[in-house]
Order: sequence, then structure tokens, then C-alpha cells
Amino acid sequence: MLSLLALILLIFLLSMIWPPNSPWSPFWRTNRKRSRLICKLAKIGNEDVVFDLGSGDGEMIITAVEEFKAKKAVGVEIDPLRVWISKMIVLFKGQGRKIKIVRQNFFDADIKEATVVFMYLVPKALAGLRPKLLKELKPGTRVITFVYKIDLPLIKEDLKNEIYLFKIPK
Repeated sequence: MLSLLALILLIFLLSMIWPPNSPWSPFWRTNRKRSRLICKLAKIGNEDVVFDLGSGDGEMIITAVEEFKAKKAVGVEIDPLRVWISKMIVLFKGQGRKIKIVRQNFFDADIKEATVVFMYLVPKALAGLRPKLLKELKPGTRVITFVYKIDLPLIKEDLKNEIYLFKIPK
């Protein structure tokens, strides 16, 4: 039992130093302070439907709904433990009507209703998602990335905090 716990801890710690050229995305948490900066840069408001692809514990979408009054938010996460944790946090915060957490591969998620999409993913994952974003999102949809950029028209950037805002072209 102790060796199983050690293995789980090792995997968790390794996910913090994941190589950026990996095709898989690790769990890198987006904290409340950074979530606020992201929401401000994207000018999230009460008409927005915010998607977080690889939503982890849901902090970004919780901030978008609680503090920036987004109409709706959807977190897409494949890890069952993170899905369960984020669902519990959403329920605890009383945001179950406005925030939906789905356990799904983000490549398979229906993102058509999004007005804002947030991603904190490695470059290979971002490059793989680009065709999906261009195919499914409406022109003008805001796409925000953290740390790594995606090949879309860059609208605004916060270099100090490594936050990048893009828009889906017409």
C-alpha cells in the first residue's frame, strides 16, 4: 500500500515538470489570481459561454462565473479524479446551475456554443486542437492560452503573466 502511495505521489510530482513537447498535457493548476487576469484580458462578461479544455480543478471557470458573471461555463477534463474534485468544488460553491464539468477527451467535446475558450496545454496539444477550433468555433470567438501560444491571430498579450488572447478569424 505504501508503494502505491509513493507511485501516485511520484506521478503527481512528475506531472509538474512535464516536457512541453509531450503530446499529453499534465496537470498544471491555474490559480485564482491568474484566473482573474485571464478573465480580464478576455473581457469575460454576462453574455459569455466559457469553455476550459483540460479544466483540472475548475478554478478558471469558477472565477469566470463567480467574479465575471459569465452566463455559463463548461469544464472538459479527462481525468476522473479531477472531474470528481471539480464537481465537488462547483457544488460546494453553489454554482451547479451555471457550471458543467464533463469527463471527456477535449478533442471529442462539442465546443460550438463557446464564446471564450481557455487552454493551459502544451504546444503539441494546442497544435492538435487548432483545426478543431477553426472548424467548430464561430468567427470572433476568443481563445486564451497560458504559457504557450497557438497558431491563431493574436489580439492581445500579457507577457509578464504569459497570457495570450487570440480570435477565431472570419
